[in-house]
Amino acid sequence: MSADPPTSPVGGAAPEPALPAYRTSRRPLGPSLVVGAVLVALVVLMALVSFVWTPWDPTFVNAPDRLQGFSSNHWLGTDKFGRDVFSQVLMGSRTTLFVGVVAVGIAALIGVPLGIVAAMVPRWAGETVMRGNDLLLAFPALLLAIMFSAIYGGSTLVAMVAIGIATVPSFARLVRSGALQVMRTEYVLAARSAGRRPLAIGLRHVLPNVAGLVIVQASVSFAIAVLAEAALSFLGLGTPPPTPSWGRMLQEGQELLFSAPRLAVVPGIAIALAVLGFNLLGDGLRDFLDPRLEDRQ
Repeated sequence: MSADPPTSPVGGAAPEPALPAYRTSRRPLGPSLVVGAVLVALVVLMALVSFVWTPWDPTFVNAPDRLQGFSSNHWLGTDKFGRDVFSQVLMGSRTTLFVGVVAVGIAALIGVPLGIVAAMVPRWAGETVMRGNDLLLAFPALLLAIMFSAIYGGSTLVAMVAIGIATVPSFARLVRSGALQVMRTEYVLAARSAGRRPLAIGLRHVLPNVAGLVIVQASVSFAIAVLAEAALSFLGLGTPPPTPSWGRMLQEGQELLFSAPRLAVVPGIAIALAVLGFNLLGDGLRDFLDPRLEDRQ
């Protein structure tokens, strides 16, 4: 004979305990996440389209067609060399995303393990690692990229490596902060008591729980990489010609700012929308992935 179900003081069956709100309800997508995702998707779509189609060869110089305005043949006109501006914008999005992906990848591959190790080693060792991290943090990404370019010459590879190294401290600090909270949880303490190795704890328990922080930081760092690449190309230290780059388009357009302002406005808008999109996406992901914000919605 089975036991009777527990009853409440008023005689009915005791209600089952409710799960936390963020597990039982679907959190709505915030406007920042939606707008950011749309802008980022637009940039990605432009880069993908450039692999299969561009109206004109973006590197083709056609002097008779120089400085043409908007037309059916050249949707955004031509620059001072007769190159199609729209084709250059499409190809420039590919360069921007390539630099951002590699730079953020370098920063994450170095910064995430560094932050986890700094949280799991003895406190004095972790503090030593973070003080060295703070020294690197004192160098802005753009300044470090300029130093690398001055030493090794301006190129896409140098820009990617320099921006990636300069972004490592941001990942390391954020991951260490999150990892320290994870290390205090009961399941990690139980795993340590059971004799599990630190590497297994880091991979099985710490890394999955800080993955959300890494995704948000990657989105924000991508915006920084876009700005840094554009600034380096503007200064002539980034992507070399003839490869199209939004920063170099902006630099070439400033010479004709009063006679043909579209040559500076178009790449400027492209850079602004890309940076805005990744920043909004990072803010939206932070709000969406953090369950502590559930009560505020």
